[in-house]
Amino acid sequence: MSDGERHILVVAHAYREDTVEAAQRVIAALQAAGATPVLAIEDRSELLPFLPEVSQLPALGADVPLDDVELAIVLGGDGTILRAAELVRGAAAPVLGINMGHVGFLAESERDDMDAAVDRVITRDYRVEERLALSVRVKDVSGTVIYETWALNEATVEKASRERMLEVVIEIDARPLSSFGCDGVVVSTPTGSTAYNFSAGGPVIWPTVEAMAVVPLSAHALFAKPLVVGPEAAVAIEVLARNAGTGILWCDGRRSHELPPGARVVVRRSTRPVRLARLHPPAFTERLVQKFHLPVSGWRGPDSTSIGGPS
Repeated sequence: MSDGERHILVVAHAYREDTVEAAQRVIAALQAAGATPVLAIEDRSELLPFLPEVSQLPALGADVPLDDVELAIVLGGDGTILRAAELVRGAAAPVLGINMGHVGFLAESERDDMDAAVDRVITRDYRVEERLALSVRVKDVSGTVIYETWALNEATVEKASRERMLEVVIEIDARPLSSFGCDGVVVSTPTGSTAYNFSAGGPVIWPTVEAMAVVPLSAHALFAKPLVVGPEAAVAIEVLARNAGTGILWCDGRRSHELPPGARVVVRRSTRPVRLARLHPPAFTERLVQKFHLPVSGWRGPDSTSIGGPS
């Protein structure tokens, strides 16, 4: 391996034919440009029956250290992008999503623009945007940390058994706020505000706003409205010891841990943000309109003669 060798991680699974074809095109384009495509071991095993040539590609970790990866190109929807963020966690490599799914809120390009996106990766014509991530700790009744993880979208405390309600106390910055029975509680980042948080009735938060949303799920309480707290706040969810059943913690729908009665989940801003590669100017309003198919008919446009610019 030479000092100047460029390693680009390609993240794709073989569940769909168009994704396999896209992976083949991306790999070929990178190789033609003199870069070395790298695959996660799991992805290489999945793609091998359809693309025998991937057997010659280096595997992440086994052949190429994570710190040697320049960028991750992700072919898929938001779930695949979250998996890629997990793969490169702890390294400087940004993630560039090319949407092969339906919504693809985290993706930067659509499949029709894939070739142009790869060209810009090759020429390093992109900027890196840092997104707030969550640090999540679970403590037992003695205060001992029994589990630690992180989340880009959300950390969710949920009831583990369908027939039983979960009784919790919400705490903000070491002060109790309210206790109630519920189906769970979602703590979301701005990035995740259009995911589970949105479905649960939480607010959409612009990515440029540093904050966390706290949204109870089906709470039996007079005061159990969605909250928006500052980025340095510490949000704790205590599973009351009198619970007959157990709860479960889910982070980004990918990592989980059982919560026994008396467990305490503490969610804070992570000191390590998630890095996303961006090809286009930030226009979150347009993304909302496009992804959610929002009606904008009748809009006349900003008044360019207004003092201070468009309004």
